[in-house]
Amino acid sequence: FVINMRGDLTTALNPIPLYRPGGGEEKAEIARLSAFAGALAVGDLVKTTLGPKGMDKILQCHMGDGPDAGRLLVTNDGATILSKIGVDNPVAKVLV
Repeated sequence: FVINMRGDLTTALNPIPLYRPGGGEEKAEIARLSAFAGALAVGDLVKTTLGPKGMDKILQCHMGDGPDAGRLLVTNDGATILSKIGVDNPVAKVLV
């Protein structure tokens, strides 16, 4: 509790925003659906690389003018695929 200049007792429990500018928050069902969609997207991406009949994926790097720009990578390693892709979903970032 904090006593302000008038002598009133007020609570100092102002929330501190933790997300970056332009970010936002999702609540309840929307957050659950967003998390579920992110997990499904990552699972679907890697699912076809698993098992004895696992398929290869072709990845093309679009990272500006760097040394890897325009380079193709052929792999069926799920960890390599997940490390090379960009992910926006917070739950998918945890899985990657």
